[in-house]
Amino acid sequence: MRKALLCIFLFVAVTLTAQTVPTAAAPQSGGSIALPAAAHTGGMSLNEALATRRSVRSFEETKITMEEIGQLLWSAQGVTSDKAQRTAPSAHALYFLHLYVARAEGFFEYIPALHALQPISEKDLRATLSTQETVKKAPVVFLIAGEYERAARGVERATAERLVNLEAGHAAQNLLLEATALKLGAVPVGGIDPKQTAAAAGLPAGIVPVYLIPVGHPKK
Repeated sequence: MRKALLCIFLFVAVTLTAQTVPTAAAPQSGGSIALPAAAHTGGMSLNEALATRRSVRSFEETKITMEEIGQLLWSAQGVTSDKAQRTAPSAHALYFLHLYVARAEGFFEYIPALHALQPISEKDLRATLSTQETVKKAPVVFLIAGEYERAARGVERATAERLVNLEAGHAAQNLLLEATALKLGAVPVGGIDPKQTAAAAGLPAGIVPVYLIPVGHPKK
């Protein structure tokens, strides 16, 4: 009896321990990396985030956690309904954006439907994405890119460019406000060479960089 009780105790202990193991870096099918669930309530009020948002260009070396990365990604392109609607508006809900993350650990694409990261490269690409020191030295750099050719199907090229750029602006502002709410610093960098950035990131043809957003803990 005592042996049986001991076995039951060990089984329960192992089960409870397994349930408390973080899944932030757990591989999913296809090699994607699950992100911690994003918070949908609480935190800093929108009015406070709007009032305190500032462009920050100097960062501490402190790393950004996977929880923070996941929350920032969700704010920019997270799915918010069973109809696959997202946090940022898109013309006819066609969603022309791709969102990437550059870290010391590698380069990843955000998969909104899974709230996961898809590894693309194990290289640290931050210093190659831009000549700006803010981008090179930030703990994390977010890259927003758009599909201009797909957006141009059925509309004039000028209209397509405007739609993609507007969508990128919506997503970027969401990310900037979320960074503020998380007490992080960030700055939108639009002065980039799209061809250089696309080549450095190894982006597929037709996906064009629009914004780089370096994020980190503000330097004191």
